[in-house]
Amino acid sequence: MRFGERGEGYVVGQFVLLGLLVLALWLTPSFSPPWLTWLGRGLAWTGLGVLLLAAWQLGRNLTALPRPRPDGFLVQGGLYRVVRHPIYAGVLLWALGSSLAHLNPWTLLLWGLLFGWLNWKAGLEERWLEERHLEYQSYRRRVKKLIPWVY
Repeated sequence: MRFGERGEGYVVGQFVLLGLLVLALWLTPSFSPPWLTWLGRGLAWTGLGVLLLAAWQLGRNLTALPRPRPDGFLVQGGLYRVVRHPIYAGVLLWALGSSLAHLNPWTLLLWGLLFGWLNWKAGLEERWLEERHLEYQSYRRRVKKLIPWVY
């Protein structure tokens, strides 16, 4: 397999955006009032919890690449009953919370770009999951993509 055939470029882009967001959180001034700082921190910690729990529930299927493992199975329980991509949802919740806690135009812009990137990556992953798992179409109709009960 050549670089990119399993979606490696999506992973690189994801980590570049996350790295830029961390830099923006560290290097730019914050305009958050105290109440928004605390709300943001709560969302960020919740996002980290969602990310870790979803990764644990995925078990041996876990991979950063959008192409599913050849020996993998479709996980539909736990957090995967509420949203199809709970790891991405956790990353986005962490990023949103961090952006709100350290509010400025750069953090919000990077959160928006990260949302778009992970949504795009999830779309590619879903095409490959449909090819591999016959039951994925019905799962996709029942469960929202990134935001429970909304999207």
